[in-house]
Amino acid sequence: MKRILILGGSGFIGETLYKELCSYFDTYATYRSSKNYKNNRHYLQYNMEDGGIEDILKTVKPKLIISAIRGDFENQLETHRFLTDFVKNHDCRLMFLSSANVFDAFQHYPSYEYDKTLSESIYGRLKIKIENGLLRLPTAKYVIARLPMIFGQHSPRVRAIDLAVQQGQAIEVFPNSIINVNSDRKLAQQIHYIINRQLSGVFHLGSHDLIGHYEFIKALVERRNHKKATFKQVFTTNNIRYLATLPKENKLPVHLQITYQEVLDDLDLIRKII
Repeated sequence: MKRILILGGSGFIGETLYKELCSYFDTYATYRSSKNYKNNRHYLQYNMEDGGIEDILKTVKPKLIISAIRGDFENQLETHRFLTDFVKNHDCRLMFLSSANVFDAFQHYPSYEYDKTLSESIYGRLKIKIENGLLRLPTAKYVIARLPMIFGQHSPRVRAIDLAVQQGQAIEVFPNSIINVNSDRKLAQQIHYIINRQLSGVFHLGSHDLIGHYEFIKALVERRNHKKATFKQVFTTNNIRYLATLPKENKLPVHLQITYQEVLDDLDLIRKII
């Protein structure tokens, strides 16, 4: 059975992936400080600031490392430099969960897998630096999965929106931004498929259709049975701005593709109650 190590396994996406994969693979994950994982022998304590990743790799001996780790940017860069060197010299692969923000300097069109990356944000530039390290490896050694906004019933984004509605606070929206999205449920299935088929290269794992950020968040609020909400419209540009990653070269099967409407369906409290 393939042995997998998920770095950042106590985070929203990392924990979702662990739950999806643990029944099919010998799956291990790391947590930073949560007491909820101490009794799970497949969860290992790891604080990126303190180091210790080499010891974890020696203990687990993974065939696949999935990086969903967050934290200080310099520590992330150093950690991924080490991981890239480790993968280069061992019988192991690295899957890096990147972001659509690697294209946030481009405003007039969606981006595809092998388009040039360029970012105006610190976050986007961090992801580009990590990606560039992986791209120096043989293609069979890595997967770069670029993610749009990910939503789920218990995701930080959805919890923040629910709380803002409950407390009568304004929800920040970007009327001039065109995005695509994904759900935690579908993302986990997509990554499971990539692992099963031993695929490699760059993947854009978002809905294959686009929607305005304001329209999506407004529909999300309505679907979750919130009839009254206040929106703060933020205009970062006078032009329509795309922050969307679409697949062209590495498309997944139809049953693993998703629309933004299906993401909304996953978040629909009214439909679930009925």
